[in-house]
Amino acid sequence: MKHFFTKFMLIGLIPLAGYGQTIVSTDQENRKAILEEFTGIHCQYCPQGHAIAEQILEDNPGNAFAINIHQGGYATPGSGEPDFRTPFGNAIANQTGLVGYPAGTMNRQNFPGLEMGNPGTTALDRGYWKQAASEIISESSYVNVGVEAHVDYVTREMTINVEVYYTGDSPLNTNKLNVFLLQNNTTGPQTGGGQGSNYNHMRRLIDVMTGQWGEDITTTTEGSFIQKTYNYTIPADLNGIPIVLGELELVAFVAETNQEIVSGNGAFPSYTNLALDNDISIKSVADIAPQCSGMVSPVIEIKNNGNEVLTSLDITYSVNGGTEHTYTWTGNLGGLQFESVQLPEIPYDQNSNTIEISLPNDEVTDNNTGSVSFDEAINVVTSLTLSVHTDSWGEECTWEILNSSGEVVYAGGPYDGQNNQTFTYDLDLPGDCYTFNLHDVYGDGGGAISLKDANGVTVYSSSGNYGAGVSKNFSTGVLNVSDLNASEVRIYPNPSTGLVNISSKADNNIEVFDMTGRRIYTTQAQSGTSTLDMTPYGKGIFVVKISDGKNIITKKVIIK
Repeated sequence: MKHFFTKFMLIGLIPLAGYGQTIVSTDQENRKAILEEFTGIHCQYCPQGHAIAEQILEDNPGNAFAINIHQGGYATPGSGEPDFRTPFGNAIANQTGLVGYPAGTMNRQNFPGLEMGNPGTTALDRGYWKQAASEIISESSYVNVGVEAHVDYVTREMTINVEVYYTGDSPLNTNKLNVFLLQNNTTGPQTGGGQGSNYNHMRRLIDVMTGQWGEDITTTTEGSFIQKTYNYTIPADLNGIPIVLGELELVAFVAETNQEIVSGNGAFPSYTNLALDNDISIKSVADIAPQCSGMVSPVIEIKNNGNEVLTSLDITYSVNGGTEHTYTWTGNLGGLQFESVQLPEIPYDQNSNTIEISLPNDEVTDNNTGSVSFDEAINVVTSLTLSVHTDSWGEECTWEILNSSGEVVYAGGPYDGQNNQTFTYDLDLPGDCYTFNLHDVYGDGGGAISLKDANGVTVYSSSGNYGAGVSKNFSTGVLNVSDLNASEVRIYPNPSTGLVNISSKADNNIEVFDMTGRRIYTTQAQSGTSTLDMTPYGKGIFVVKISDGKNIITKKVIIK
């Protein structure tokens, strides 16, 4: 593996335009959070740490970055297992004071009272990572960092450009610039997480461009501008594990010493000299939790596998073979880059549903389609009971119930000082769609939890093994299906612009309810086809209840 340091330029208090500054801001910014997560492949609770780290990045896009460092006993491979360790990990970990795994440091900073080990050390339990990240991101920084990289796919040559700009004075005359190279989506073993040897290791450290503790920056006063360029030949593997082009990521940061990271930034490389010029694929389709709103918004990842930059893409999708919808994505994706796309909502009207998604044909046609199936969420009556039993760390547990507008209608916890007790809540939830969210800040679950309606129907139940938390959708106020044969009743069109036809082989009583459970219309219908005019009730989701005197069936109707 080759490292070449090719350019080092320090400019103090000189206009930047003459030096081609392009990627770093000269405006004062807040600090970026840099999480160094110490992990392994034989670690029961490391997947919970990974989940917390991913949530931090998702909640703070562009302001938080993570580095997964495999080191210590849990990272030691057994016979035939991959070795994800690097020469750098032990030294970084040894200065943290960690006493267990997973551990993490946030900007290698001490947070008094939150230390995993002795006072003054920097290692944090996973339960404090979010708190530490929020604190870092809220503080102003005296230095900004920009980073970008380019890879020639044929030669595997990477060029990395880093720019640093001081918006204020550093308290030290010398700072340290660090550039870390990471790899995503490496399948390997993990004791926890329930995936066996198919665990997906993300942001795994594979090399440090700047050496163990970084390169010195000796001009650290306000207005100083630093440019550095690194040329690097990407090896085929590290410890026998392939280094996959297209899965690389960079994190660069400025530290005051070997500790105390001031701020940083991250980037994914761009790629050229790919085998294809024009090929876009559906990289993944996100799972969809059970829904209850009658509308669903799929999320997919699109990937550019070609040399041509992608700026526009028509994405076609439908539910259950129904009407096709087209969404035109716009953006800027270079070779091997990918992006998550949330498609606009489309209606569904069945208990079990499948969404089919397709892209226009290009050089490769077998990667242009994807699908995902989902069910309608459980429906319960409006009176529910929540039972929360706390373990010895009740202060870690919180929960809330949100309505369809995202408003918190009930919430509880933390239960600090009231451990090993049972708390019971009687909940009145008018007809609507709801989400029950349960959280454990440490990521290892807690005591037993159950949420049931007055008829004993279970929305959620756990003995306490819920990890960092869970989210469950459910609805209330919609009548359940009985024994009436659904094939004997047709409601169409659905969705409708106002007129809804009901076809049945028997005489029926028809009632219409809005999503609050209020009955807004009733009529008697003879066998055959009847037409309901829903126009006076506006757009929305309604429940049609059809009864033949012995049995009932309910169906959701969408008026758009």
